Amino acid sequence: MITVRNVSHRYDKQVVLNEVGLTLPVGELTSIVGANGAGKSTLLSVVSRLIKPESGTVFIDDLDVQTAGDDAISRRLAVLRQDNRISARLTVVDLVRFGRFPYSKGRLTPEDHRLVDEALDYLDLQPFRDRFLDQLSGGQRQRAYIAMILAQDTDYILLDEPLNNLDMKHSSSMMTLLRRAADELGKTIVLVLHDINFASCYSDHIVAMRDGEVIVQGTPTQIMRRDVLREVFDMDIHVQDLNGVRLGIFWTTGAPVGPGPLAAEAGDTTRDEDGARRVAEPASITIR
Repeated sequence: MITVRNVSHRYDKQVVLNEVGLTLPVGELTSIVGANGAGKSTLLSVVSRLIKPESGTVFIDDLDVQTAGDDAISRRLAVLRQDNRISARLTVVDLVRFGRFPYSKGRLTPEDHRLVDEALDYLDLQPFRDRFLDQLSGGQRQRAYIAMILAQDTDYILLDEPLNNLDMKHSSSMMTLLRRAADELGKTIVLVLHDINFASCYSDHIVAMRDGEVIVQGTPTQIMRRDVLREVFDMDIHVQDLNGVRLGIFWTTGAPVGPGPLAAEAGDTTRDEDGARRVAEPASITIR
């Protein structure tokens, strides 16, 4: 379990995290959403020990991330940052082998090689294992980085904007892979996303931030409401139900709503198939 307690941080005089506290569920996929400057990436960097906060603590199970040893943390937690440029000309398999460094220190054992091959298989990268990273498409390269993270074989995976620079097809494929990793491998995955619809479709849990604070968290159904999204993003976002999934329509201010039912808000009136009037039940959610 990831537990954040009263974490605050500033850049110069600007407060970017203000007394943040939350507990993230185990074995689920959690998306952190919010506008630019909300503090999403900074929070992820604090949890992953890339940044030391001015105050507060973060625990990964029983480990305090600021005081635990490097090996203990890297065997429990894997991190993929936004900027993954590597100056060395590496092949895919060379990159994935880096995931085993916390265990092998560069001297790979048969067990390390087995886990590297499993990660390549899981990401469908065996045909590209000997190809250089600069010879891959953007989607293939991102899969190679995810394979490195999986080869590290940690319980917790943190990803900062893993859909950055991916087109719609590759973004969808990447989210499907992460969803599988949570469901099939039992990984606890926490990622920063800008697209609320990907968060709604693939997440078990959503944390919404604004101005350095967690203002609301809950299930996609609880978060994907017009009043909640207005508070998070300071804009009016229509929410529409499509085959049981709530999607936000936000390509322009006051975007018209196309065919299909609007997701009911608390207190809204709808009608069942038999014509009976029904009032939407209020979701159990509190906006800070």
